Amino acid sequence: VCIHRVRSCSSIRFIKSKYVCVFDKSALKFSHQQRLFRTSAVSCGQIVQFKLSDIGEGITEVTVKEWYIKEGDSVSQFDSICEVQSDKASVTITSRYDGIIRKLHYSIDDIAFVGKPLVDIEIDASKGVASEEDVVETPPMSHEEHTHQEIKGHKTLATPAVRRLAMENNIKLSEVVGTGKDNRILKEDILNYLAKQTGAILPPSPKAEIVPPQRRAEAVPAAPKDKAHKIPIPVSRPIAFAGKDKTVPVTGFQKAMVKTMSAALKIPHFGYSDEIDLTQLVQLREELKPLAEMRGVKLSFMPFFIKAASLGLLQYPILNASLDENCQNVTYKASHNIGVAMDTEQGLIVPNVKNVQVCSVFDIAVELNRLQSLGSAGQLGTSDLSGGTFTLSNIGTIGGTYAKPVILPPEVAIGALGKIQVLPRFNSKGEVFKAQIMNVSWSADHRIIDGATMARFSNLWKSYLENPASMLLDLK
Repeated sequence: VCIHRVRSCSSIRFIKSKYVCVFDKSALKFSHQQRLFRTSAVSCGQIVQFKLSDIGEGITEVTVKEWYIKEGDSVSQFDSICEVQSDKASVTITSRYDGIIRKLHYSIDDIAFVGKPLVDIEIDASKGVASEEDVVETPPMSHEEHTHQEIKGHKTLATPAVRRLAMENNIKLSEVVGTGKDNRILKEDILNYLAKQTGAILPPSPKAEIVPPQRRAEAVPAAPKDKAHKIPIPVSRPIAFAGKDKTVPVTGFQKAMVKTMSAALKIPHFGYSDEIDLTQLVQLREELKPLAEMRGVKLSFMPFFIKAASLGLLQYPILNASLDENCQNVTYKASHNIGVAMDTEQGLIVPNVKNVQVCSVFDIAVELNRLQSLGSAGQLGTSDLSGGTFTLSNIGTIGGTYAKPVILPPEVAIGALGKIQVLPRFNSKGEVFKAQIMNVSWSADHRIIDGATMARFSNLWKSYLENPASMLLDLK
């Protein structure tokens, strides 16, 4: 007899059999004091099939990227089980139960489906599960229960006790800044966050000291000289490839790119290009870069490009809008969530800086540093990748001058920035001088944006960058 589950009975301790085989009754000897049947089933616990719950955004399948546990390990509630990768973000799955891992249903790089078992967990029967349905099936969570399975832009480090405290107070760990080692969230961080939400008076927390600008006479780290260009080394001989063709499924960010670009082909693109003289901006950045480094932030040109674009969008809000599928309504977006295209090992991703219209250039630089770090590690969250209203693609970091960027629906405009080159130009006196020239290529949705509007926006954006001091008049 194959025993499915063992319970107390008058003579033999079992409840039911799923499969009955022919056996000799004489082989069975039973008494009230002795159990003759031993099985690997849960005599002291129950097996729970922990299913992959709905993680939102219409996601139906994910790729298992890393397991944090193995079969036989003990887990507690809120302990991390695995990390999965959807076509939009990385998600860390945490346990809903205390128990022992009995089975992993997937291997690394396998495709896991929403609603299907992820792991089997043996839980203590004394602590029990309310009903048979609870044992067999883990119900999908609501969006308010993201403490168990939370979409994060990075791996949140916290002990089970801290996670429990966050759950009891309905606090999302992704919104709490950790002050422990490696940004680990401590109990004090949860309490401080809770106090801020309730209006309690908190002791002053240490903040980064703002360093006043130094005079030119003082010792300031010298601006780096022009770095030698890396010259590609040609391959001396052709590489001989051996083996067979292989077919792999389109997954992850690449799958999202296929879907987005297919929708983008339905948009009639209008192109416009121009060149920008960044001579003054290059000098300004060299002066500000050491100050930013003293605050622990790498200052590139991109924060200036993004802020100038936001100032231009205030004057031309049609470029920060979206058009519905039936082309009947235009929605003007209040927030300037400007996306930045990034080339990563996972493919092309476009995280965005939120609410640029109320951010300083330094604020934008801080956020860009964070997005670039998470993007390189493949840990960008859904909130970082969604909600964009306007996009800039800095193709110049790789090479090239002009491009033909493709609009990311539902946005209506995008800009591609070329590399900065030292080229001869004439000043107002007719004298030749060395200018820092960058080319820009714009694409706009020609259904609602005409060429004149795109050109006027580009000219305003250009004026801010060619005369960066003029941005001070419009900064908020």
